[in-house]
Amino acid sequence: MKRDGRTFDHGTLEAIRLMAVERVRDGERPSSVVASYGFCRTTIYKWLRAASTPELGDEALHSTKSLGPPRSLTPSQEQQVFLWVNGKDPRQYGLDFGLWTRSMISALIEEKFGIKIGLTAVGTLLARLELTPQKPLQRAYQRDPEAIQTWQRDTFPSIASRAKSEGGEIYFWDESGFRADTVHGKTWGKKGQTPVVERPGQRQSISAASAVNARGAFWYCTYQGGLNAELFIVLLKMMMRNRRKPVHLVVDGLPAHKTKLVNAYIQSTNGMLTLHFLPGYAPDLNPDELVWSHIKRTGVARTPLRKGDSLGEKIEGQLAKLKRMPKLVRSFFRVESVAYITDC
Repeated sequence: MKRDGRTFDHGTLEAIRLMAVERVRDGERPSSVVASYGFCRTTIYKWLRAASTPELGDEALHSTKSLGPPRSLTPSQEQQVFLWVNGKDPRQYGLDFGLWTRSMISALIEEKFGIKIGLTAVGTLLARLELTPQKPLQRAYQRDPEAIQTWQRDTFPSIASRAKSEGGEIYFWDESGFRADTVHGKTWGKKGQTPVVERPGQRQSISAASAVNARGAFWYCTYQGGLNAELFIVLLKMMMRNRRKPVHLVVDGLPAHKTKLVNAYIQSTNGMLTLHFLPGYAPDLNPDELVWSHIKRTGVARTPLRKGDSLGEKIEGQLAKLKRMPKLVRSFFRVESVAYITDC
């Protein structure tokens, strides 16, 4: 039976070469030796010729690691490619698409360095640079980096200092909605055949608001419908009930948060409640967003409603469970995007 030497690893092939040459030196016929290993008849003569080289001898039979073709780019050029791609937008280089592709990178290399590289080689280069294909986060183009930097560097530290001097607390507030027939997350299935997940026919929906504190405190409530100024004031009163410390509440720029009616209520609290507004289009600065991300990836997302189940009861139960887990609540503040939150 003929064997294909390419199916053996380098160590096995080296051992076979050395043993075969040694057997021939001990007096066996080359044709018999190579036949016993199942290799082509002429193969052993190449081994014998290589082993008879005066400079190398049997070392010529040892396996060596192939160096492969020489790299097209120098180390400094490869590093430049990394700087082009990592965290940058192709449109910054005059390209007309916002996501990097291998063909784009190949074209940019040819334009900048005058070196033409195939798509496979580009893929190998990106892997070597530890750049992998990933689904990007989406951010609104109206987002103002300067406003975000000012919030992180100046505005929030000022809020934290004021709260500390007053003996108050800082909470981050956000609202979210839930539907019984929404499917969150991903599942596995055969390529080309999209998996089907059963969902309840009943179209229950519920809204919820919560406030989260870096020390692990958590307040929540649920309600029906959308949020308006009147309802926002009702929820704020519920949150402030029986509180003895001033609360500095950080909220987003939802119109319902900024009405004259809300401002009048805030003034009526005589400093017990103060609202602070996050920069626009920057939900990642709010750790309470991570609460909703956690809730929607667990609970109802993992155990869909069955006949007779109440979405409101499910969400209430999940929020109540989170309230009893201050360690988990505190972990939301360790995410990089909210690492600016200190001294609160």
